[in-house]
Amino acid sequence: MKFQILKKDQASSARCCELTTTHSVIKTPVFMPVATRGSIRAMTMADIKDIGFDIILSNTYHLYMRPGTDVIGESGGLHKFMNYDKSILTDSGGFQVFSLSNLCKVGEDGVEFNSHIDGSRHFFTPEKVLDIQRVIGSDIMMVLDQCTEYPIGKELARGAMERTIRWARQSADYYRSTFDTEKQACFAIVQGSVYNDLRRECAQRLAEMDFPGYAIGGLSVGEPKELYRDVTAALTQYMAEDKPRYMMGVGSPPEILFGIRHGVDMFDCVMPTRIARNGTLYTSSGRVNIKSAVYEKDFSPLDADCSCYVCRTFTRAYLRHIFKAGEISSLIYNTYHNLFFMKKFMDEIRSSINDGSFDEVEKKWLRIFS
Repeated sequence: MKFQILKKDQASSARCCELTTTHSVIKTPVFMPVATRGSIRAMTMADIKDIGFDIILSNTYHLYMRPGTDVIGESGGLHKFMNYDKSILTDSGGFQVFSLSNLCKVGEDGVEFNSHIDGSRHFFTPEKVLDIQRVIGSDIMMVLDQCTEYPIGKELARGAMERTIRWARQSADYYRSTFDTEKQACFAIVQGSVYNDLRRECAQRLAEMDFPGYAIGGLSVGEPKELYRDVTAALTQYMAEDKPRYMMGVGSPPEILFGIRHGVDMFDCVMPTRIARNGTLYTSSGRVNIKSAVYEKDFSPLDADCSCYVCRTFTRAYLRHIFKAGEISSLIYNTYHNLFFMKKFMDEIRSSINDGSFDEVEKKWLRIFS
């Protein structure tokens, strides 16, 4: 993996960068759609290619549980299995282990947990998580970390942070000694809950390990928006400037803009696709609840400023009708539009950083989505 800073905004920490893997060149800031189990819900791979995403995210835990590493390995890796020739980032599955298992036991060596599918017992170590991602063949792998819930006391947060750092050191040693580091990159994850001193300490100690990239984990887990912003603003200044910075699990336009303003390069979230399936659509004039009765006889396009297939083809009245009728096509069209919006939204943000208009564009979108 190669990483290059191309342009910095003069009035903020926003930046345009280029991240190159063996599968694609990724322009940042970038939003990564979530293909949890190797598939983006209600989307075909042709749709993803048509919209033009150069990187997507999949989940180590879910792929390990089903279809399993044997199937993925025999298929030649996830790229071939799902027929996607661009970059794939896989998160470590740590968050899913803690959130999905009702019998999760954390030890110094790793995490013991029950499968959410059949209750079978499993054990993740820092090394095993990387081995799974080796079979998956992801371009960017994430280390095993301990993601804490919110709220959590400071001492418990410190304990999880210390464990995260120990596991990161094990991961770094194992990665450098057994992986093709040119083919697969490995990112560490900064933890510390909402405690800025813990976040700063974690970032500084992880930086000493010289990972190819760094992520901010443990936010968007229920904390107030103000705390998310406070932690982000305080933390990014301590993260290596010459490495990609990845904000995990953030997908609303205002929070993405806040992260970009403070130097974050990469984002992922299920929000745009999840709310699409529930009838909420992002447009150039804000959110549209397509379920609303006000659209029953609205024969205008969903978004007159959007050039996606859905907006060029269907009216708001029709999109409301098929949603209310429970048609599968409604999920497909809504999801396609929201992901198309996210791609164009990020394209506009990059262009604004390049031409010096980021502040103006940021204010525009914050007015729209306030």
